[in-house]
Amino acid sequence: MTKLKNESQLVKKALEVAVKYAKNRGYAEFAPTHSAQEKIECIYRLLVQDRLIQPLAIDQENAVQMKHKLALWITRQLPADHPLLK
Repeated sequence: MTKLKNESQLVKKALEVAVKYAKNRGYAEFAPTHSAQEKIECIYRLLVQDRLIQPLAIDQENAVQMKHKLALWITRQLPADHPLLK
């Protein structure tokens, strides 16, 4: 796994977009008490369930890998001229 340029900002953007997707999909909003890790895992599992991203191998499911998957997903969703992709 190679780290993406601006990966932390891409993960933040992915969470922002995916939370809106989840809300439109019928999931309740996240409570302010939910940690970022809980949000990442929930969003990751939702996107896997909807077949929008390829699931990780069971032995590779961890926070770092899930964040990387979300960052990769959002790079394909953003327009090519988006500042985070430069």
